[in-house]
Amino acid sequence: MAESSTLVESLKRALRARRISYAQVATVLDLSEASVKRLFSRGGFTLERFEQICRLAGTSMMELAREADRGKDIVSQLTLEQERAIMRDRKLLLMAVCVLNNLTLDAIVGTYAISKAEGIRLLLELERIRFLELLPENRIRLRVTHTFTWLPNGPIQQYFKAKAQNEYFRAHFDGAGETMLLVNGMLNAAGNSLMLSKLRRLANEFAEMHENQKHLPLGERRPCTLLLAQRPWELEDFRELRRPRENGAVVATPVPPAHPLTMQRPAP
Repeated sequence: MAESSTLVESLKRALRARRISYAQVATVLDLSEASVKRLFSRGGFTLERFEQICRLAGTSMMELAREADRGKDIVSQLTLEQERAIMRDRKLLLMAVCVLNNLTLDAIVGTYAISKAEGIRLLLELERIRFLELLPENRIRLRVTHTFTWLPNGPIQQYFKAKAQNEYFRAHFDGAGETMLLVNGMLNAAGNSLMLSKLRRLANEFAEMHENQKHLPLGERRPCTLLLAQRPWELEDFRELRRPRENGAVVATPVPPAHPLTMQRPAP
């Protein structure tokens, strides 16, 4: 019973990290929101339903069990103050991203203009803010879950958003290992939730592939960034052409168009 409760708590953390509400879970399970809340408070999940929610959260029972074994000393997100501390030093942010990508200290020093002494100093700073643990022989143990995400609209995510607008999209996405798909459509609430679930599952598969290949030599791996986005949106140029109502209000579309945008390209 205690073990199942631990898995449920881990699943709750994964949902919070992805900003997935009980209402969204209810849509996927075809249950009422009240029923979902009772499942999480009282237990009684069927295996099928538990796995459905895991897929929605971009995780798996195996990954939740691994995190439960590691105890409560890991987090799925940092605090605002922790992210601000990382953003105060560009090299500290670089180090944080590198260790998230499972690079060793030697690999980082061999790739970037950072000395070994400076690298250790940066790792100790990340240890101080409880992002990682520096072990003997400079081995690194992360204190974050496999579903770790930066804070939504936090300082680090805002930084990467700004960089994406100015750097990531400065490409034709027609080179080797690059692709961009833009699909316009209109979905109801259930269809929209289903698509979000599929996108999270794809992101999880990307993360699992990254995890499975982390032991390959650095020369056999290249930085790669997968960006998935979906939201109700209409081009401003189109919105300006909407026919106004008699009272001057703009006619609203019953269900706003959803635009899944999927891009993948090697990072510079």
